[in-house]
Amino acid sequence: MESLIARLRQSIGPESVLTGVDATRRMAPGSRSSVLLLPRDTEDVSRVLALCHQARRPVVAQGGLTGLVHGAVCGVDEVALAFDRMRRVEEVDVLNRCLTAQAGVPLQAAQEAAEEVGLMVPVDLGARGSATVGGTVATNAGGTRVLRFGMMREAVLGLEAVLADGTVVDSRGKMLKNNAGYDLKHLFIGSEGTLGLVTRVVLRLRPMPRGHHTALVAVDGFERLARFLGVMEAGLQGELTSFEVMWRSFYDLMTTPPSRGRPILPAGCEYYVLVETMGPRAEEGGETLLSALAQAESQGLLAHSAVATSASQRREMWSLREELDPLKRTGPVFSYDVSLPLDAMEDYVARVKARLAERFGAAHHCHVFGHLADGNLHLSIGAGGSDAHGDVDDIVYGTLERQTSSVSAEHGIGLLKKGHLWRSRSEAELAVMRVLKQALDPHGILNPGKVFELHRPE
Repeated sequence: MESLIARLRQSIGPESVLTGVDATRRMAPGSRSSVLLLPRDTEDVSRVLALCHQARRPVVAQGGLTGLVHGAVCGVDEVALAFDRMRRVEEVDVLNRCLTAQAGVPLQAAQEAAEEVGLMVPVDLGARGSATVGGTVATNAGGTRVLRFGMMREAVLGLEAVLADGTVVDSRGKMLKNNAGYDLKHLFIGSEGTLGLVTRVVLRLRPMPRGHHTALVAVDGFERLARFLGVMEAGLQGELTSFEVMWRSFYDLMTTPPSRGRPILPAGCEYYVLVETMGPRAEEGGETLLSALAQAESQGLLAHSAVATSASQRREMWSLREELDPLKRTGPVFSYDVSLPLDAMEDYVARVKARLAERFGAAHHCHVFGHLADGNLHLSIGAGGSDAHGDVDDIVYGTLERQTSSVSAEHGIGLLKKGHLWRSRSEAELAVMRVLKQALDPHGILNPGKVFELHRPE
Protein backbone atom coordinates (compact mmCIF):
# COMPACT_ATOMS: atom_id res chain seq x y z
CA MET A 1 0.00 0.00 0.00
CA GLU A 2 2.79 2.47 0.84
CA SER A 3 4.26 2.10 -2.64
CA LEU A 4 0.86 2.77 -4.22
CA ILE A 5 0.29 5.81 -2.00
CA ALA A 6 3.60 7.25 -3.13
CA ARG A 7 2.69 6.78 -6.79
CA LEU A 8 -0.75 8.32 -6.22
CA ARG A 9 0.77 11.38 -4.56
CA GLN A 10 3.14 11.79 -7.45
CA SER A 11 0.30 11.42 -9.98
CA ILE A 12 -2.48 13.60 -8.52
CA GLY A 13 -0.61 15.65 -5.92
CA PRO A 14 0.04 15.08 -2.20
CA GLU A 15 -2.88 17.35 -1.21
CA SER A 16 -5.24 14.95 -2.99
CA VAL A 17 -4.14 11.87 -1.01
CA LEU A 18 -5.23 11.82 2.63
CA THR A 19 -4.22 9.17 5.12
CA GLY A 20 -4.85 8.34 8.76
CA VAL A 21 -7.32 10.44 10.75
CA ASP A 22 -7.60 13.02 7.96
CA ALA A 23 -8.95 10.28 5.72
CA THR A 24 -11.18 8.36 8.11
CA ARG A 25 -13.14 11.38 9.37
CA ARG A 26 -14.61 11.85 5.87
CA MET A 27 -15.46 8.21 5.10
CA ALA A 28 -18.74 6.35 5.33
CA PRO A 29 -19.52 5.02 8.83
CA GLY A 30 -18.17 1.51 9.26
CA SER A 31 -15.25 2.06 6.88
CA ARG A 32 -11.85 0.69 7.88
CA SER A 33 -9.69 2.13 5.13
CA SER A 34 -6.99 4.66 5.98
CA VAL A 35 -6.59 6.18 2.50
CA LEU A 36 -8.89 8.78 0.90
CA LEU A 37 -8.35 10.19 -2.57
CA LEU A 38 -9.74 13.58 -3.62
CA PRO A 39 -9.42 13.90 -7.42
CA ARG A 40 -9.90 17.33 -8.97
CA ASP A 41 -11.18 16.23 -12.36
CA THR A 42 -11.83 13.28 -14.66
CA GLU A 43 -8.15 13.06 -15.58
CA ASP A 44 -7.26 12.56 -11.91
CA VAL A 45 -9.86 9.82 -11.58
CA SER A 46 -8.45 8.13 -14.67
CA ARG A 47 -4.90 8.24 -13.26
CA VAL A 48 -6.06 6.87 -9.91
CA LEU A 49 -7.92 3.93 -11.40
CA ALA A 50 -5.11 3.08 -13.79
CA LEU A 51 -2.67 2.89 -10.86
CA CYS A 52 -5.06 0.95 -8.62
CA HIS A 53 -5.90 -1.42 -11.48
CA GLN A 54 -2.22 -2.11 -12.00
CA ALA A 55 -1.71 -2.67 -8.25
CA ARG A 56 -4.94 -4.73 -7.94
CA ARG A 57 -6.06 -2.36 -5.19
CA PRO A 58 -9.86 -2.01 -4.69
CA VAL A 59 -11.46 1.44 -4.96
CA VAL A 60 -14.75 2.52 -3.37
CA ALA A 61 -16.40 5.74 -4.60
CA GLN A 62 -18.03 8.04 -2.04
CA GLY A 63 -20.50 10.83 -2.71
CA GLY A 64 -22.74 12.54 -0.17
CA LEU A 65 -22.90 9.42 2.05
CA THR A 66 -26.69 9.49 2.16
CA GLY A 67 -27.12 5.87 1.04
CA LEU A 68 -28.85 3.36 3.28
CA VAL A 69 -27.38 0.05 2.09
CA HIS A 70 -23.68 0.51 3.04
CA GLY A 71 -22.73 0.87 -0.60
CA ALA A 72 -19.86 3.26 0.21
CA VAL A 73 -18.31 1.35 3.13
CA CYS A 74 -14.59 0.71 2.61
CA GLY A 75 -12.65 -2.32 3.82
CA VAL A 76 -9.22 -2.16 5.42
CA ASP A 77 -7.36 -2.96 2.19
CA GLU A 78 -9.49 -0.68 0.01
CA VAL A 79 -9.02 2.90 -1.13
CA ALA A 80 -11.81 5.47 -0.81
CA LEU A 81 -12.33 8.01 -3.59
CA ALA A 82 -14.50 11.04 -2.81
CA PHE A 83 -15.78 13.63 -5.29
CA ASP A 84 -15.61 16.58 -2.88
CA ARG A 85 -13.42 18.62 -5.25
CA MET A 86 -15.53 17.91 -8.32
CA ARG A 87 -18.48 20.16 -7.52
CA ARG A 88 -18.85 22.38 -10.53
CA VAL A 89 -21.97 22.89 -12.60
CA GLU A 90 -20.17 23.22 -15.91
CA GLU A 91 -23.02 24.32 -18.15
CA VAL A 92 -26.71 25.14 -18.12
CA ASP A 93 -27.88 24.89 -21.72
CA VAL A 94 -31.21 26.71 -21.97
CA LEU A 95 -31.77 26.01 -25.65
CA ASN A 96 -31.28 22.24 -25.32
CA ARG A 97 -32.78 22.20 -21.80
CA CYS A 98 -29.98 20.32 -20.13
CA LEU A 99 -27.37 20.79 -17.41
CA THR A 100 -23.86 19.36 -17.21
CA ALA A 101 -22.48 18.77 -13.72
CA GLN A 102 -19.47 17.08 -12.18
CA ALA A 103 -20.20 14.04 -10.04
CA GLY A 104 -19.72 15.79 -6.70
CA VAL A 105 -22.33 18.51 -7.27
CA PRO A 106 -25.11 18.24 -4.64
CA LEU A 107 -28.50 17.62 -6.20
CA GLN A 108 -29.85 20.81 -4.64
CA ALA A 109 -27.08 22.87 -6.25
CA ALA A 110 -28.04 21.45 -9.65
CA GLN A 111 -31.69 22.24 -8.94
CA GLU A 112 -30.85 25.83 -8.00
CA ALA A 113 -28.68 26.32 -11.11
CA ALA A 114 -31.60 25.19 -13.28
CA GLU A 115 -34.09 27.38 -11.42
CA GLU A 116 -31.99 30.48 -12.15
CA VAL A 117 -32.92 30.13 -15.84
CA GLY A 118 -36.53 29.09 -15.27
CA LEU A 119 -35.95 25.35 -15.65
CA MET A 120 -36.18 22.40 -13.28
CA VAL A 121 -34.23 19.23 -12.46
CA PRO A 122 -37.13 16.78 -12.32
CA VAL A 123 -35.73 14.38 -9.71
CA ASP A 124 -36.15 15.43 -6.08
CA LEU A 125 -35.57 13.70 -2.74
CA GLY A 126 -35.36 14.59 0.91
CA ALA A 127 -31.54 14.35 0.98
CA ARG A 128 -31.20 16.85 -1.88
CA GLY A 129 -28.79 19.05 0.10
CA SER A 130 -26.16 16.33 0.55
CA ALA A 131 -26.85 13.64 -2.06
CA THR A 132 -24.61 14.19 -5.08
CA VAL A 133 -25.48 14.05 -8.75
CA GLY A 134 -22.98 11.22 -9.30
CA GLY A 135 -24.34 9.27 -6.35
CA THR A 136 -27.95 9.63 -7.42
CA VAL A 137 -27.00 8.40 -10.90
CA ALA A 138 -24.94 5.50 -9.54
CA THR A 139 -27.90 4.38 -7.42
CA ASN A 140 -30.64 5.39 -9.90
CA ALA A 141 -32.32 7.40 -7.17
CA GLY A 142 -36.07 7.91 -7.23
CA GLY A 143 -37.68 10.30 -4.77
CA THR A 144 -41.03 12.01 -4.60
CA ARG A 145 -41.64 12.87 -8.26
CA VAL A 146 -41.15 9.44 -9.84
CA LEU A 147 -44.84 9.17 -10.68
CA ARG A 148 -44.57 12.15 -13.04
CA PHE A 149 -40.93 12.27 -14.16
CA GLY A 150 -39.48 8.83 -13.51
CA MET A 151 -36.29 7.89 -11.69
CA MET A 152 -32.81 9.30 -12.27
CA ARG A 153 -32.39 7.08 -15.32
CA GLU A 154 -35.08 9.07 -17.15
CA ALA A 155 -33.35 12.35 -16.29
CA VAL A 156 -29.91 11.41 -17.66
CA LEU A 157 -29.26 12.41 -21.27
CA GLY A 158 -25.60 11.46 -21.14
CA LEU A 159 -22.68 10.86 -18.82
CA GLU A 160 -18.95 10.34 -18.58
CA ALA A 161 -17.53 7.41 -16.65
CA VAL A 162 -14.08 5.99 -15.94
CA LEU A 163 -13.57 2.23 -16.20
CA ALA A 164 -11.53 0.14 -13.79
CA ASP A 165 -8.37 0.40 -15.91
CA GLY A 166 -8.63 4.19 -16.24
CA THR A 167 -10.31 4.27 -19.65
CA VAL A 168 -12.64 7.28 -19.97
CA VAL A 169 -15.99 6.54 -21.62
CA ASP A 170 -17.48 9.84 -22.76
CA SER A 171 -21.19 9.50 -23.56
CA ARG A 172 -22.18 13.08 -22.74
CA GLY A 173 -24.72 13.47 -25.51
CA LYS A 174 -27.48 16.08 -25.21
CA MET A 175 -29.86 14.24 -27.51
CA LEU A 176 -33.10 12.82 -26.21
CA LYS A 177 -33.13 10.27 -29.04
CA ASN A 178 -29.96 8.38 -29.94
CA ASN A 179 -30.48 4.87 -31.26
CA ALA A 180 -26.95 4.34 -32.57
CA GLY A 181 -26.09 0.97 -31.08
CA TYR A 182 -25.84 0.20 -27.37
CA ASP A 183 -26.72 3.08 -25.05
CA LEU A 184 -23.72 2.70 -22.77
CA LYS A 185 -24.80 5.24 -20.16
CA HIS A 186 -27.36 2.75 -18.87
CA LEU A 187 -24.55 0.38 -17.84
CA PHE A 188 -23.46 2.87 -15.19
CA ILE A 189 -26.83 4.20 -14.02
CA GLY A 190 -27.79 2.13 -10.99
CA SER A 191 -24.58 0.06 -11.02
CA GLU A 192 -23.46 1.46 -7.62
CA GLY A 193 -19.90 2.12 -8.76
CA THR A 194 -19.22 -1.53 -9.60
CA LEU A 195 -18.77 -1.10 -13.38
CA GLY A 196 -17.22 2.37 -13.60
CA LEU A 197 -17.09 5.68 -11.75
CA VAL A 198 -19.41 8.40 -13.05
CA THR A 199 -17.53 11.70 -13.29
CA ARG A 200 -19.84 14.00 -15.31
CA VAL A 201 -23.58 13.92 -15.96
CA VAL A 202 -25.83 15.66 -18.48
CA LEU A 203 -29.28 16.05 -16.94
CA ARG A 204 -32.45 16.71 -18.87
CA LEU A 205 -34.26 19.79 -17.57
CA ARG A 206 -37.97 20.55 -17.63
CA PRO A 207 -39.85 23.87 -17.70
CA MET A 208 -40.35 25.32 -14.25
CA PRO A 209 -44.04 24.85 -13.39
CA ARG A 210 -46.09 27.96 -12.62
CA GLY A 211 -48.73 26.02 -10.79
CA HIS A 212 -47.61 24.11 -7.70
CA HIS A 213 -50.42 22.82 -5.50
CA THR A 214 -50.48 20.48 -2.52
CA ALA A 215 -53.21 18.79 -0.50
CA LEU A 216 -53.22 16.47 2.51
CA VAL A 217 -56.03 13.93 2.55
CA ALA A 218 -57.16 11.27 5.02
CA VAL A 219 -58.64 8.01 3.72
CA ASP A 220 -60.10 4.98 5.49
CA GLY A 221 -59.60 1.63 3.79
CA PHE A 222 -57.06 0.50 1.20
CA GLU A 223 -59.74 -0.07 -1.41
CA ARG A 224 -60.76 3.59 -1.10
CA LEU A 225 -57.09 4.59 -1.23
CA ALA A 226 -56.58 2.79 -4.55
CA ARG A 227 -59.75 4.29 -5.98
CA PHE A 228 -58.66 7.74 -4.81
CA LEU A 229 -55.41 7.35 -6.74
CA GLY A 230 -57.39 6.50 -9.85
CA VAL A 231 -59.59 9.57 -9.46
CA MET A 232 -56.54 11.80 -9.03
CA GLU A 233 -54.76 10.40 -12.08
CA ALA A 234 -57.86 10.79 -14.24
CA GLY A 235 -58.85 14.21 -12.94
CA LEU A 236 -55.43 15.84 -13.00
CA GLN A 237 -54.61 14.84 -16.57
CA GLY A 238 -50.87 14.31 -16.31
CA GLU A 239 -50.21 17.05 -13.73
CA LEU A 240 -50.15 14.66 -10.75
CA THR A 241 -46.53 14.73 -9.53
CA SER A 242 -46.63 13.09 -6.10
CA PHE A 243 -48.93 10.67 -4.30
CA GLU A 244 -47.24 10.03 -0.96
CA VAL A 245 -49.01 7.77 1.51
CA MET A 246 -48.43 7.63 5.26
CA TRP A 247 -49.91 4.77 7.27
CA ARG A 248 -51.68 5.75 10.49
CA SER A 249 -48.84 4.93 12.90
CA PHE A 250 -46.38 6.94 10.80
CA TYR A 251 -48.69 9.98 10.73
CA ASP A 252 -49.29 9.69 14.48
CA LEU A 253 -45.55 9.54 15.17
CA MET A 254 -44.84 12.61 13.03
CA THR A 255 -47.58 14.69 14.67
CA THR A 256 -47.07 13.71 18.33
CA PRO A 257 -44.65 15.57 20.65
CA PRO A 258 -41.70 15.67 20.80
CA SER A 259 -42.03 15.60 17.00
CA ARG A 260 -42.26 19.12 15.57
CA GLY A 261 -45.10 18.36 13.18
CA ARG A 262 -48.66 19.27 14.04
CA PRO A 263 -51.74 17.18 13.16
CA ILE A 264 -53.05 19.09 10.15
CA LEU A 265 -55.87 16.54 9.85
CA PRO A 266 -57.56 14.65 12.70
CA ALA A 267 -55.88 11.48 13.91
CA GLY A 268 -57.46 8.05 13.68
CA CYS A 269 -57.71 7.46 9.93
CA GLU A 270 -55.95 4.54 8.28
CA TYR A 271 -54.05 6.49 5.61
CA TYR A 272 -52.89 10.05 5.03
CA VAL A 273 -51.98 11.11 1.49
CA LEU A 274 -49.89 14.00 0.21
CA VAL A 275 -51.11 14.92 -3.26
CA GLU A 276 -49.09 17.38 -5.31
CA THR A 277 -49.53 18.75 -8.80
CA MET A 278 -47.30 20.77 -11.09
CA GLY A 279 -48.59 22.49 -14.18
CA PRO A 280 -48.22 25.46 -16.50
CA ARG A 281 -51.08 27.49 -15.01
CA ALA A 282 -51.05 28.84 -11.49
CA GLU A 283 -54.72 29.44 -10.74
CA GLU A 284 -56.23 26.90 -13.11
CA GLY A 285 -54.01 24.17 -11.66
CA GLY A 286 -55.40 24.84 -8.20
CA GLU A 287 -58.94 24.69 -9.52
CA THR A 288 -58.16 21.38 -11.22
CA LEU A 289 -56.91 19.90 -7.94
CA LEU A 290 -59.98 21.16 -6.07
CA SER A 291 -62.23 19.69 -8.74
CA ALA A 292 -60.51 16.29 -8.53
CA LEU A 293 -60.77 16.31 -4.73
CA ALA A 294 -64.47 17.19 -4.99
CA GLN A 295 -64.96 14.27 -7.35
CA ALA A 296 -63.27 11.92 -4.86
CA GLU A 297 -65.35 13.31 -2.00
CA SER A 298 -68.56 12.80 -3.97
CA GLN A 299 -67.65 9.11 -4.26
CA GLY A 300 -67.20 8.81 -0.50
CA LEU A 301 -63.44 8.26 -0.69
CA LEU A 302 -62.24 11.03 1.66
CA ALA A 303 -62.51 11.26 5.42
CA HIS A 304 -60.79 14.66 5.69
CA SER A 305 -58.81 16.98 3.42
CA ALA A 306 -56.84 20.22 3.50
CA VAL A 307 -55.36 22.21 0.61
CA ALA A 308 -52.24 24.34 1.09
CA THR A 309 -52.85 28.00 0.29
CA SER A 310 -49.23 29.19 0.73
CA ALA A 311 -45.68 27.97 0.32
CA SER A 312 -45.30 27.75 4.11
CA GLN A 313 -48.35 25.50 4.38
CA ARG A 314 -46.99 23.31 1.60
CA ARG A 315 -43.66 22.99 3.44
CA GLU A 316 -45.50 22.14 6.64
CA MET A 317 -47.36 19.32 4.91
CA TRP A 318 -44.20 17.96 3.32
CA SER A 319 -42.30 18.10 6.61
CA LEU A 320 -44.57 15.35 7.92
CA ARG A 321 -43.25 13.09 5.17
CA GLU A 322 -39.61 14.19 4.87
CA GLU A 323 -38.39 14.94 8.42
CA LEU A 324 -37.74 11.36 9.47
CA ASP A 325 -35.78 11.87 12.69
CA PRO A 326 -38.78 10.88 14.87
CA LEU A 327 -38.48 7.35 13.47
CA LYS A 328 -35.36 6.94 15.63
CA ARG A 329 -37.02 8.32 18.76
CA THR A 330 -37.24 4.94 20.50
CA GLY A 331 -33.86 3.61 19.38
CA PRO A 332 -32.17 2.10 16.32
CA VAL A 333 -34.35 1.21 13.35
CA PHE A 334 -33.93 -0.92 10.24
CA SER A 335 -34.99 0.83 7.05
CA TYR A 336 -36.39 -0.89 3.97
CA ASP A 337 -37.58 0.16 0.54
CA VAL A 338 -39.45 -2.52 -1.36
CA SER A 339 -41.43 -2.46 -4.57
CA LEU A 340 -44.51 -4.49 -5.35
CA PRO A 341 -47.80 -4.30 -7.27
CA LEU A 342 -50.47 -2.01 -5.85
CA ASP A 343 -52.95 -4.84 -5.39
CA ALA A 344 -50.45 -6.77 -3.23
CA MET A 345 -49.58 -3.96 -0.80
CA GLU A 346 -52.34 -4.23 1.78
CA ASP A 347 -51.85 -7.95 2.27
CA TYR A 348 -48.06 -7.60 2.28
CA VAL A 349 -48.02 -4.99 5.06
CA ALA A 350 -50.50 -7.02 7.11
CA ARG A 351 -48.40 -10.19 6.80
CA VAL A 352 -45.15 -8.37 7.67
CA LYS A 353 -46.75 -6.88 10.78
CA ALA A 354 -48.18 -10.25 11.79
CA ARG A 355 -44.82 -11.99 11.41
CA LEU A 356 -43.07 -9.22 13.37
CA ALA A 357 -45.60 -9.57 16.19
CA GLU A 358 -45.14 -13.33 16.20
CA ARG A 359 -41.36 -13.04 16.36
CA PHE A 360 -40.88 -9.99 18.62
CA GLY A 361 -44.20 -9.56 20.43
CA ALA A 362 -44.76 -6.06 21.79
CA ALA A 363 -41.02 -5.28 21.63
CA HIS A 364 -41.14 -3.85 18.12
CA HIS A 365 -42.68 -1.10 16.02
CA CYS A 366 -43.28 -0.85 12.29
CA HIS A 367 -44.00 2.43 10.51
CA VAL A 368 -44.96 2.34 6.83
CA PHE A 369 -44.95 5.12 4.25
CA GLY A 370 -44.17 5.37 0.59
CA HIS A 371 -44.68 6.68 -2.89
CA LEU A 372 -47.33 3.96 -3.46
CA ALA A 373 -48.39 5.07 -6.95
CA ASP A 374 -45.03 3.86 -8.30
CA GLY A 375 -45.16 0.68 -6.22
CA ASN A 376 -42.59 1.80 -3.62
CA LEU A 377 -43.13 1.23 0.11
CA HIS A 378 -40.76 2.22 2.90
CA LEU A 379 -40.78 0.32 6.18
CA SER A 380 -39.03 1.56 9.32
CA ILE A 381 -38.81 -1.22 11.89
CA GLY A 382 -37.46 -1.19 15.42
CA ALA A 383 -36.99 -4.61 17.00
CA GLY A 384 -34.29 -4.52 19.63
CA GLY A 385 -30.58 -4.44 18.91
CA SER A 386 -28.53 -5.06 15.79
CA ASP A 387 -28.63 -8.82 16.41
CA ALA A 388 -32.27 -8.78 15.25
CA HIS A 389 -31.41 -7.33 11.84
CA GLY A 390 -31.17 -10.70 10.10
CA ASP A 391 -34.51 -11.88 11.44
CA VAL A 392 -36.23 -8.66 10.36
CA ASP A 393 -34.63 -8.92 6.91
CA ASP A 394 -36.00 -12.41 6.52
CA ILE A 395 -39.48 -11.22 7.43
CA VAL A 396 -39.50 -8.15 5.19
CA TYR A 397 -37.91 -9.79 2.17
CA GLY A 398 -39.26 -13.30 2.71
CA THR A 399 -42.82 -12.01 2.62
CA LEU A 400 -42.36 -10.60 -0.88
CA GLU A 401 -43.41 -12.66 -3.86
CA ARG A 402 -40.29 -13.79 -5.72
CA GLN A 403 -39.54 -11.98 -8.99
CA THR A 404 -42.83 -10.07 -9.00
CA SER A 405 -41.49 -7.73 -6.31
CA SER A 406 -38.18 -6.03 -5.58
CA VAL A 407 -36.07 -5.98 -2.43
CA SER A 408 -34.90 -2.52 -3.49
CA ALA A 409 -37.16 0.08 -5.06
CA GLU A 410 -34.65 2.94 -5.07
CA HIS A 411 -31.87 2.56 -2.48
CA GLY A 412 -29.80 -0.02 -4.32
CA ILE A 413 -28.28 -3.27 -3.03
CA GLY A 414 -24.89 -2.37 -1.53
CA LEU A 415 -23.77 -4.71 1.23
CA LEU A 416 -27.02 -4.95 3.15
CA LYS A 417 -29.21 -6.52 0.47
CA LYS A 418 -26.89 -8.60 -1.66
CA GLY A 419 -27.84 -11.76 0.24
CA HIS A 420 -31.43 -11.22 -0.86
CA LEU A 421 -30.84 -10.18 -4.47
CA TRP A 422 -31.84 -13.67 -5.65
CA ARG A 423 -35.39 -12.97 -4.50
CA SER A 424 -35.78 -10.31 -7.21
CA ARG A 425 -33.47 -11.50 -9.99
CA SER A 426 -33.42 -14.83 -11.83
CA GLU A 427 -30.32 -16.98 -12.18
CA ALA A 428 -30.07 -15.92 -15.82
CA GLU A 429 -30.17 -12.22 -14.86
CA LEU A 430 -27.52 -12.71 -12.18
CA ALA A 431 -25.32 -14.56 -14.66
CA VAL A 432 -25.51 -11.66 -17.13
CA MET A 433 -24.66 -9.20 -14.34
CA ARG A 434 -21.54 -11.21 -13.52
CA VAL A 435 -20.52 -11.33 -17.19
CA LEU A 436 -20.76 -7.53 -17.38
CA LYS A 437 -18.78 -7.12 -14.18
CA GLN A 438 -16.08 -9.50 -15.37
CA ALA A 439 -15.83 -7.76 -18.74
CA LEU A 440 -15.57 -4.19 -17.42
CA ASP A 441 -13.72 -4.89 -14.17
CA PRO A 442 -11.76 -8.13 -14.65
CA HIS A 443 -9.76 -7.73 -11.45
CA GLY A 444 -12.81 -6.81 -9.38
CA ILE A 445 -11.37 -3.58 -7.99
CA LEU A 446 -14.51 -1.38 -8.24
CA ASN A 447 -16.59 -1.41 -5.07
CA PRO A 448 -15.87 -5.11 -4.44
CA GLY A 449 -18.32 -7.18 -2.47
CA LYS A 450 -21.23 -4.86 -3.24
CA VAL A 451 -24.39 -5.97 -5.11
CA PHE A 452 -23.08 -9.55 -5.50
CA GLU A 453 -19.91 -11.52 -4.90
CA LEU A 454 -17.45 -11.91 -7.75
CA HIS A 455 -14.21 -13.82 -7.50
CA ARG A 456 -11.26 -11.51 -8.09
CA PRO A 457 -8.52 -13.23 -10.10
CA GLU A 458 -5.08 -13.20 -8.53
